[in-house]
Amino acid sequence: MKKLTLVALAVPMMLGAALNLPVAAQAQAPAAPVVRGLPDFTDLVEQVGPAVVNIRTVERVRAGGRSGPGDEEMQEFFRRFFGIPLPGTPRQGPRQEPQEPSEREVPRGVGSGFIISADGFVMTNAHVVDGADEVLVTLTDKREFKARIVGADKRTDVAVVKIEASGLPAVRIGDVSRLKVGEWVMAIGSPFGLENTVTAGIVSAKQRDTGDYLPFIQTDVAVNPGNSGGPLINMRGEVVGINSQIYSRSGGFMGISFAIPIDEAMRVSEQLRANGRVTRGRIGVQIDQVSKDVAESIGLGKPQGALVRGVESGSPADKAGVEAGDIITRFDGRAIEKASDLPRLVGNTKPGTRSALTVFRRGQTRDLSITIAELEPEQVARRPAARGSAPPKAGEAAQALGLTVAELTETQKKELKVRHGVRVEAASDAGARAGLREGDVILSIGNVEIRNVREFETAVAKTERGKPVNMLVQRGELVQFVLVRPSR
Repeated sequence: MKKLTLVALAVPMMLGAALNLPVAAQAQAPAAPVVRGLPDFTDLVEQVGPAVVNIRTVERVRAGGRSGPGDEEMQEFFRRFFGIPLPGTPRQGPRQEPQEPSEREVPRGVGSGFIISADGFVMTNAHVVDGADEVLVTLTDKREFKARIVGADKRTDVAVVKIEASGLPAVRIGDVSRLKVGEWVMAIGSPFGLENTVTAGIVSAKQRDTGDYLPFIQTDVAVNPGNSGGPLINMRGEVVGINSQIYSRSGGFMGISFAIPIDEAMRVSEQLRANGRVTRGRIGVQIDQVSKDVAESIGLGKPQGALVRGVESGSPADKAGVEAGDIITRFDGRAIEKASDLPRLVGNTKPGTRSALTVFRRGQTRDLSITIAELEPEQVARRPAARGSAPPKAGEAAQALGLTVAELTETQKKELKVRHGVRVEAASDAGARAGLREGDVILSIGNVEIRNVREFETAVAKTERGKPVNMLVQRGELVQFVLVRPSR
């Protein structure tokens, strides 16, 4: 209201100033720029509102039930010594047989959704229907239907439910690639159970990395508990996202909300409707971001790609020749700008597809061919710590970096599944500050592969004095680049 008042007061002042100008000056004055007013959402609400639904979920819990072994003894104790029944239990006359347990329905929560087809398919968030025994969908005309959960995908937080109805109003799907930062958007949903609530704002950012498989749309549209699963709508009346998350320290809206891009959600919904689940590709690598310092020190140039910290034994990546320490820069011809790009591209690739992979390894680019496998639940395998007899240790070069290193025994190599490297026996000064510790395995320095202590000494001796030394280090099953900055 304050902004509207200021604008209203400013208009007469400008008009008054113009009236005091000479006629000739008024004639020569340039045309005033077109002032854009605030958008009117009324038509959009009438157009899209009927396709937005309220979703209530119910859980069945067991009530009553047979008493446990100690319950009857406790009731008898209260009856004898206090003359009252056990608190919370009804007074009973003559002894009765225990009753069979009964079920009662308990409301679980309220969310939102929107109709994507006239025959009753409704899209919402997976967390809205998660754990529900019954889903109830209420339309704007107050008709209520029991819905069947077609499928839910927790990784993307997308779910599809089906109601038995026809001729329903359905939303129009928009083109997310045309969505611009600063563009007006609107949300319709049931915050705190208040049905058909309309809020509006602008697109604050796109491609926000808050999930493994989704780049979110960030907005300042007011979204609160109950808005989950509702549509984000552009000024053309098209759905461009599903309101899914908020950033909050209080549990309420704080000006930052996130929506799942509708193109990603539709891809998921198509698989859910066809198969009841989502099939994703995997290649079997653990990845991390590439920092600016690492990129410069290994000759990559700018920080890009996905650093391979670990390769699962027997995985597609292992069979294709991907090694820990590689930086994957392209997948199927598409550039990997940041690490999160890789799981999205691989995840959207059909299992069994043969794809091209480009990696940066020790200063050179290599092209590999890889066959995509199907994503399965992640399995974490732990290896025993390496142990062995006392091997040869490094001298002055390593000590200058605060490191004591030794050669790996064949037993240690087998246990750690490495072909080369030296083991850190102790780390102090520069090495400790860089985060190195006993048991780490140094695989390379710069772009030079290290096979033994002598090669480690030679590589360290060739580094420029006072400059950070870049090392590829394995800890447990994962590898990472570490910059050791020697003391000046």
